[in-house]
Amino acid sequence: MADNPARLISALAADPERSFALIARDGAETVEVLTGPTVDVDRLADIPLTDADGSAREVLAMVPYRQVAERGFEAHDDGAPLRCLLVEDHQRIPAADVLAELPTAQVPLTDAGFDIDDDSYAEIVRTVIRDEIGRGEGANFVIRRDYRANVNADPRVAALTWFRALLEHERGAYWTFAIVTRDHVAVGASPEAHVTARSDGSAARVVEMNPISGTFRHPAGGATVETLSAFLRDTKETEELFMVVDEELKMMSAVCSDGGRITGPHLKEMSRLTHTEYVLRGRSQMDPRDILRETMFAPTVTGSPMQNACTVIRRHETTPRGYYSGVAALFTPTETGHDLDAPILIRTAYIEQGRLRVPAGATLVRHSDPYGEVAETHGKAAGVLGAIGAIPRALTSVTGVDEDAPGSAPRRLSEDPEIAGLLASRNSRLAPFWMEEQTGSAAKPLAGQRALVVDAEDRFTTMLAHQLRHLGLEVDIAHWSAVTDAQIDAAELVVSGPGPGDPLDTESARVARLREVVSRRIDERGPLLAVCLSHQVLATTLGLSIQPLASPHQGLQLTVDVFGEPAAIGFYNTFTARVMPGVTRLTPSASRCTAGEVEIAASDTGDVYALRGERFASVQGHLESILSRDGIRTLERLVTHALA
Repeated sequence: MADNPARLISALAADPERSFALIARDGAETVEVLTGPTVDVDRLADIPLTDADGSAREVLAMVPYRQVAERGFEAHDDGAPLRCLLVEDHQRIPAADVLAELPTAQVPLTDAGFDIDDDSYAEIVRTVIRDEIGRGEGANFVIRRDYRANVNADPRVAALTWFRALLEHERGAYWTFAIVTRDHVAVGASPEAHVTARSDGSAARVVEMNPISGTFRHPAGGATVETLSAFLRDTKETEELFMVVDEELKMMSAVCSDGGRITGPHLKEMSRLTHTEYVLRGRSQMDPRDILRETMFAPTVTGSPMQNACTVIRRHETTPRGYYSGVAALFTPTETGHDLDAPILIRTAYIEQGRLRVPAGATLVRHSDPYGEVAETHGKAAGVLGAIGAIPRALTSVTGVDEDAPGSAPRRLSEDPEIAGLLASRNSRLAPFWMEEQTGSAAKPLAGQRALVVDAEDRFTTMLAHQLRHLGLEVDIAHWSAVTDAQIDAAELVVSGPGPGDPLDTESARVARLREVVSRRIDERGPLLAVCLSHQVLATTLGLSIQPLASPHQGLQLTVDVFGEPAAIGFYNTFTARVMPGVTRLTPSASRCTAGEVEIAASDTGDVYALRGERFASVQGHLESILSRDGIRTLERLVTHALA
């Protein structure tokens, strides 16, 4: 039996030492109230899922962004704790009863505004496009700024007030929550379930990720079919979503034996914004804490490739992120372990030392408009600030109908036939491999062979390894800094993988090691497949020139001729190997190594898409990408050639 809501809410507001969380999950008509002591731990593995006698315990963990250091990634270290609420009491109370008892008085704010002004943020956008994306450091990066204000109220009362406001005025959130612990308050309405892992009654768990990207800011008067249709036709917004799906499939391939299957796209409709999203689903036997570690953190709030995105964030964000882009991770005991439910900490207001902070970031891609990204940060911050009453609230909902109007019947725009058709049409560009069940396939054309995949700091290698296993190969992955010459020599097939950066960078130890790997295999006539950055390294080894593209191919699908067969392939490159137009072969006398005659697949302008010779092949595009509709077929062709 739940406590009287009035008594419970009053107790939470009055006791400055009591830690608690209020959670309203998507579609639920109840508010979950979690109370208990807190403990701070150093690592995800230290989250205490059992008590002193070994009994399973429910834990709500606040995971800060700086925790990416566990994966060896860079981050400003602000000391934000990995804080665990050890749940001693968990009640579910009807939302209407909780709303009736939450405070309603306006929380006064003063000295409000963004810490980085609009012009300065626009200049950061230009710099990232020019110096990071333009130099091959990655496909997209999320750079944030913070809306700040003084809070002239008790933080606990403010948390309860804003939680009520979000319940009343925000729509479409995955979690609406208030998490209050000593010296820290977080109140938000996160649209995005970063990762969940739920028991299916066996030793395995069903893992889901929910990449959300592409942001439609509702115009004055509300969204309409016409305005939303224009957004859905926008190339930038479409490619932005595809890129984050690729990045999260890398994570799924690392934690799920079946690699992950995508469904969607769908609309995530909220009060001021509408997003596009996919759902990724697979099965894993990993500990949920390990699943969380391997998926830190969402590319929708960091960028891709993930490791380099963290480096770029550290270069261009001058202050630490705190909990922004981390997760609130709820571990719930089951008969077979713990389930995990971990939404991303975005669209969240924080109170620390009497100051409000609402972080908001924009995803920067090759054709971002600087002031368009400025507007996106305004829109994202407004979703929280409007709901809590810090700025005027929107008069209309995402349905395009004034829900306060008498007799109004809200209609979701996703139900409109034109909108549904535009969403469905996106999948015609995508690889069927990632949209179909991948288990139990009888076709294993390369069964019995072994491959060593060299990881060059882009976890596309996990997707590539999954596809190679699907073709029948046994696959090991080795990091470029750890792979030995003995491993390289012993492998039946070496796949030298993709990564960020400039293939001509003489200061890069990573590029130098890739050059050693590629040259060693070519000289020893060992079967080799080189992908993206490694393809460019191979091209330089063969004596071809490397040049920057006029416009980076980051998240671009092209249909190209790969040795007599057209293939739709996804590209993520800033540099390209180039030959004179019409050149299709490189003779031994023109090559710098002992490769023999080399076949070249190139565009009419001489951009090299693929190379092959005796016992090796390479490709500039990412055959493992969801954008590579013909990826698995082309991968099989190139690997078969290399092994022949």
